[in-house]
Amino acid sequence: MLAFLFYLGAQAGAYAQDVAGASDHPEVGRYQGAVIDFYSQKGYDELRLPTGPLGREQRDRPDDWQVSLEGKTTSIRYVGPASRSVLEIIRNHQRALEGNGFEIVFTCRGQQECSPPQIPTFWDAARAGIGLPTTWNSTVYLVARRDGPEATIWVGMIGVEVPARGENPLMPNLAVTIVETLPMETDQIAVIEASELEQTLVRDGKIAIYGIHFDFDSADIQPQSADQIEELASLLSGNETLRVLIVGHTDGEGSFDYNLLLSQRRAQAVVDALANGHGIAAQRLQPAGAGMVSPVATNRTEEGRARNRRVEIVEMMGN
Repeated sequence: MLAFLFYLGAQAGAYAQDVAGASDHPEVGRYQGAVIDFYSQKGYDELRLPTGPLGREQRDRPDDWQVSLEGKTTSIRYVGPASRSVLEIIRNHQRALEGNGFEIVFTCRGQQECSPPQIPTFWDAARAGIGLPTTWNSTVYLVARRDGPEATIWVGMIGVEVPARGENPLMPNLAVTIVETLPMETDQIAVIEASELEQTLVRDGKIAIYGIHFDFDSADIQPQSADQIEELASLLSGNETLRVLIVGHTDGEGSFDYNLLLSQRRAQAVVDALANGHGIAAQRLQPAGAGMVSPVATNRTEEGRARNRRVEIVEMMGN
């Protein structure tokens, strides 16, 4: 039996150092001798992880084989130790997770068990935005969860092997994603009242609204957006000659074309809510999707991405 080399809170060997500011997650730890070369932590984010194999007929039905998660996220990439297989590393992690009360939801190896050849969709979801070499034939994937009184913790890990220089034939790379499904801090964005909307439009010709929220990766408006939409309807009802652009904006994550389409769909959803729910004439409302082309902050931080995800109201002049 392979020696159980997994341990919590250990530091990497003397041959290399972790990237600055990195640390192991207390629920996961690390395999002895591995080094962290990527680390990111966000107080709140949204992502999906595979919970089953991907069949060819499921490519366009992500809900069939993925779980949608939101909460505090930690992303870590480990490199090494040389000559260890990713299967050995992940199986050691699996034993440790099970010993810590986690349920193994799904695990698979390579294209035979995880995803058909030439379909990268599974691997893109499994690495959850963490860069990895695309040597999918050697891939091992695992996802686990543990329910608790305060949060459900999900752990996804995907490992690949790449040739290493020198005498060591293989170098494992392991991407680990931990999601603690803590509730997002709410009531952080105040509803902008109709009077302030009007004043800002007169002064600036546009206003960014952060009180309209959508489901993750969707144009469905969340219920807590109702107050902000009502204030926008009040502005339009009190100014019957006012015509506006409803412009959807996304952050910089994901592809350009996808975000452009998503932002257009979200803008249209706001138009529909105003027209169908509040009787605002649809010809006074023009939906437009800007995608990621007009950020107001850096996309390198969660705080910046949150500022970039917005709906803007732009006054339209003329007929």
